Amino acid sequence: MTLAASALDAPRRSLLLMASALGVASLLRVPAHAGVDDPASSASSNYLSKGRHLVTSDTMTQAKLTTIASFPPQYFLENLAIRGDNSILVTVLNHKELWYIPPSANGPVAPLLLFTFAQPALGIAEVEPDIFYICTSNVYSSHESFLHRLDLRDWAPGMSVSPEAVLEFPEAVRALNGSCMIAPKIMLVADSIAALIWRIDLPSDGGKITARVWLKHDSMAYDPHGPMPDQPGVNGVRYAPKSNYLYYTSTAKKLFMRVRVDPDTRDPVGNPEFVTGGMMYDDFCIDENAGVAYVTTHRQNTIERVSLEPSENSGVRRCAAGEPLTEQLIGPSSGAWGRGPGEYGRVAYFLTDGGTKALKADQIVRPARVLRVEF
Repeated sequence: MTLAASALDAPRRSLLLMASALGVASLLRVPAHAGVDDPASSASSNYLSKGRHLVTSDTMTQAKLTTIASFPPQYFLENLAIRGDNSILVTVLNHKELWYIPPSANGPVAPLLLFTFAQPALGIAEVEPDIFYICTSNVYSSHESFLHRLDLRDWAPGMSVSPEAVLEFPEAVRALNGSCMIAPKIMLVADSIAALIWRIDLPSDGGKITARVWLKHDSMAYDPHGPMPDQPGVNGVRYAPKSNYLYYTSTAKKLFMRVRVDPDTRDPVGNPEFVTGGMMYDDFCIDENAGVAYVTTHRQNTIERVSLEPSENSGVRRCAAGEPLTEQLIGPSSGAWGRGPGEYGRVAYFLTDGGTKALKADQIVRPARVLRVEF
């Protein structure tokens, strides 16, 4: 059983609340690094400055939000994976946990705790049907980081689970974050403090799992000396297979970026490209059919609709949810499409932290939520 923050001893509670309020990067003071593949060129300076500019708003119909599961205050719901039956796996950063959310047909459901890790739990990706890989990262001290394999093929609610640690990341690792698959056995993982993206190769023959730097770039940098030093650098990563682009957010830089992926080697091609900027983008889901992404802004409490084509954004932001501010969408962190018939591009599931990261004016932390969002 996991205790809520209010039930912990005072020293542990203080540390937990500090970690929760500040997020992944806040307790670290690591210098940001310039990108090795893109020196300080005029093009680089141009898109980095765009990320800091305000953008104009374009009114659009707000999405329908339905709470399907709730957690106590001070639960930082970090990332999620949708299973084939529309049940959901949720990582909780500050409590180091993995939770199961049953499929929700008509109303709220009760979350089920599956496992407690030794480190904060972050990105999660499904590699094969019901086989998941979960990242944990000791971001507050030693930076030790691991990849865990979880096999749910013969699992049913009520049964215990035992994720297996299958990889310890190289010493250069600092703070793992979002992850995604770009090929059947190739995973990418963002490192928010090291300002890079890792490539993980998962051999199909049971061989050794390997990790190497896939891309390091100045657009991914964490800024410990900026106006908000608690903001991570590169954060969410998602792959668009039809166009062979990897999209990523960089929260500290207020950037939404993309880089082309070679369809044969799965390595990056050329320099990253500015898509849009001006908001504290966190994680997102992509609708390639419509050519858009729905991007959370976490402490800004919105979900933004962004074109996947840079030329179609033109400095205009389109808020899909959160304007006006709604109690249900305080601290949205990540989202993924439902897997039911006709749900892709229409029905997604998003997480919130209830204000753990950024309190509302009344200084009250709300319950964290799992939301069904209909666009």
